Amino acid sequence: MSTNFSAAADAILDGVVTSNPRVPGVVAMVTDRHRNIYEGAAGKRRLDQPADMTTDSVFAIFSTTKAITGTAVLQLVEEGKLDLDAPARTYAPDIGKLQVIEGFDDNGEPRLRPPKRDITTRMLMVHSAGLSYDFINHTYNRLAQEKGQPSVITASKASLMTPLLFDPGERWEYGTNMDWCGQIVEAITGRRLGEVFKARIFEPLGIMDTTFELTDAMRRKLAGIHARNADGSLTPMDFELPAKPEIHMGGHGLYGTIGDYMRFIRMWLNDGAGEHGRVLKAETVRMAEKNHLGNNKVTAITGVITSLANDAEFFPGQSKSWALSFMINDEQAPTGRPAGALGWAGLANLFYWIDRQNGFGGYWATQILPFGDPTSFIGYINFETAFYESLRLRKAG
Repeated sequence: MSTNFSAAADAILDGVVTSNPRVPGVVAMVTDRHRNIYEGAAGKRRLDQPADMTTDSVFAIFSTTKAITGTAVLQLVEEGKLDLDAPARTYAPDIGKLQVIEGFDDNGEPRLRPPKRDITTRMLMVHSAGLSYDFINHTYNRLAQEKGQPSVITASKASLMTPLLFDPGERWEYGTNMDWCGQIVEAITGRRLGEVFKARIFEPLGIMDTTFELTDAMRRKLAGIHARNADGSLTPMDFELPAKPEIHMGGHGLYGTIGDYMRFIRMWLNDGAGEHGRVLKAETVRMAEKNHLGNNKVTAITGVITSLANDAEFFPGQSKSWALSFMINDEQAPTGRPAGALGWAGLANLFYWIDRQNGFGGYWATQILPFGDPTSFIGYINFETAFYESLRLRKAG
């Protein structure tokens, strides 16, 4: 499999950095339960600089941070320090201050009421608490435009104090849920989220270059974020998350290498075991990978701030659920990914999957805004499809 897939994957990576439109640079990897079986890089870290993209390049990994925060939550559940179904305000009292918004009055003021029930940590883990983001929700965008609601990229506590769009538990809506989970982890442990990650997740996994606060050594290998223009061209952006964030944002705040993330994926493939120690119990992993969203389903994302997000959906027309804390494809995906596999994405067009059934996972990393960039996304889908085709041929042979 390795030779055939490696050649196909290399061609896909080379293709996306030389096509028109193109991506600036890409890193992609696939792992089995033991090691990376493919590592590839193509293109440039920044189009206005000479440095080639390399497999050890550093990326803003955006929402692929969420699964790491979810893992920290699950560790506290194992230890009996966190009840997923207790009111989240038990641990993070400020979340109890959030009210449901029912629109705006004639003066443009938000109409607010108390929620019918408490938000639980489980609701936060499956994105059913009623929270969203300003770049994918019109109400939140209006609050940002007219009421000065800060963006989550400010990494501020104020950016989390947003109203709920509906009563907690009613449906799936993507948003700041995992940032609140990070606040819960900090409240229970008495430590900053980055310190919790380092001691309890990163060290057991051998993760060395993933952090909320960029070091000088990491910045030297940093892949730049690019804006996709209307004509398909790319403009390098001087975008960085706050160097000294007020809050370690559990929903999007990490910088890291893709090699580091593969170690995290391997832990999930290996029932919670890492190279240097156990991160989760096997029974916790088996519990967490199940659907915890009930009969609700994951819906398409609507781009409201078009410089940040396009309309986007994984596997349109297919049923998707939510685990703790990943998307589940309920049916076999067009790529060949089996039903019940886990995955998600990050804002700058980063995508990963975890196939526990077959024992493989992959990650595709670019740094392009807005989310749902067709060139990067199609490249990713082709990459995953090529992998499953090689797996099919190996099984057939």
